[in-house]
Amino acid sequence: MKFVLTGGGTAGHINPALALAEILQECDHEVFFAGTPQGVEARLVGQTDIPFVAFEASGFDRERPHTLVTSSLKILRSARKAKAWMREVRPDAVVGFGGYVSIPVGMAAEQLNVPVVVHEQNSVMGMANKFLGKKAAAVALTYEVAGKDIADASKLIVTGNPVRSSVLSATREQGREMLGIPQDATMLLVFGGSLGARHINAAISSLKKQLLAIDGLYVVHITGPKEYEATCEELALTDEEASRWTVMPYQDRMAETLRAADCTISRAGATSLAEISALGLPALLVPFPYAAEDHQTTNARAYVERGAAEMMADSELDSEEFANKVLALVTDADLRNRMRAAAATFETENAAAKLADVVVDAAMRGALR
Repeated sequence: MKFVLTGGGTAGHINPALALAEILQECDHEVFFAGTPQGVEARLVGQTDIPFVAFEASGFDRERPHTLVTSSLKILRSARKAKAWMREVRPDAVVGFGGYVSIPVGMAAEQLNVPVVVHEQNSVMGMANKFLGKKAAAVALTYEVAGKDIADASKLIVTGNPVRSSVLSATREQGREMLGIPQDATMLLVFGGSLGARHINAAISSLKKQLLAIDGLYVVHITGPKEYEATCEELALTDEEASRWTVMPYQDRMAETLRAADCTISRAGATSLAEISALGLPALLVPFPYAAEDHQTTNARAYVERGAAEMMADSELDSEEFANKVLALVTDADLRNRMRAAAATFETENAAAKLADVVVDAAMRGALR
């Protein structure tokens, strides 16, 4: 079978698509990717062997009403181009992961009677997925609550958020060796997403003395490129302190880094949570307060309710409660064990295979129509 995957805008849309692609290719299916020429998807897909086809798409600025017209025209033009391309490729199904580019690609598929499957990574459904989900053959969810925007509940299925095999195959030993951390030490990983998080960086830096006073504790602190220098100045690590507190602007080997960690403090984006749950990594989550419809808080709440993580609002990072939660996370092994067990109940490591089953089933049902 042939499948077209589409999505763009953020790595959070692309990584689950690439995880699905790995499963489909292992089953000898042919996979194509449709994205924008300038988006992060062009770079990420370009690192694989998946053929990439580019279509223009963009959103609109509510403060500039004329952009609604220009963006709509752009989407319609791309839908026509995508339709012509699909007539040549003849895919058995199209899978949309969010982002504006999935709209023209999904529209083209609908016009050609090609089944469309939508996958939503977050607890609040994005605009593109809401639009395509109305006519989709199936809507795959990470969180059941996201399905409230789909009228036909019969096409909803909770699969979880797929994680790439490179994350699952990395080992603790590899990560510890890469980072220079003893195998028997406790490692706290701090990161705020690809751009970093100013408030998280500052709050953790203020706990330096308390954290380094804990025997055998090592901290790996990924600040984000723009926050690196300011965080280094705030920490003012001596050579001795720096031997146990590693500060870096970014890390392109997150699989090994996550595997090396015993616990983490992070935002609650879709990809971060999928990787945390797939690896059973105990976490203190600090949702990004300006996420659309506060979806990171809703994302995190699902983990807190199941006992897989704890959560603090960004506005509370300077509180004594935050300090207590951090110290408990790094010193209480029983707490971490309970979180690991709870995280396993999400079965995120099987999400890509579950989604692949949904996609193949939609394609087979479409072929019988």
